[in-house]
Amino acid sequence: MAINQKNLIKIDNIDRRILDQIQNDGSLTNQELAEKVGLSPSPCLRRVRALEGAGIIVRTVTILDHKKLGLSLTAIILIGMDRHTPERFAAFEEQVAEYPEVQECYLITGQDADYMLKVVVPDMDHYHHFLLNRITRIPGVSGVHSSFVLRRVIDSTALPLGYLS
Repeated sequence: MAINQKNLIKIDNIDRRILDQIQNDGSLTNQELAEKVGLSPSPCLRRVRALEGAGIIVRTVTILDHKKLGLSLTAIILIGMDRHTPERFAAFEEQVAEYPEVQECYLITGQDADYMLKVVVPDMDHYHHFLLNRITRIPGVSGVHSSFVLRRVIDSTALPLGYLS
């Protein structure tokens, strides 16, 4: 049995197989999941509920095809802040959380930036509007550097569960 060291939650091989299956296909029914991991449905459901209760399974989502929806431009934005205060960071984070274009936001170190955002929009015109009318208007933003994704080489939400065994 492996232990999730940070939260000290015990994960056995069956739990790991359950997590592996559902993070690759969250639409599996309990019956399908049970068959794939070698359990009967009732114990499988109990384990899934226990993983949810422990906070390991946070939520189940459906991943959409961004290009088929006309959201063809993905930008990675590095943002510098003028002051490094908890209040300034909290205000920035609260503001970007309201923008549906922002898929990911990270407070980072090791760069000439404080935040890294992943933003998805239809095209460069929409990006330009987003940048000038939203990001640069957030109090404290002192620098912005944008890079654009040419191709998604690896695009995964699956966590590497091999460390749990």
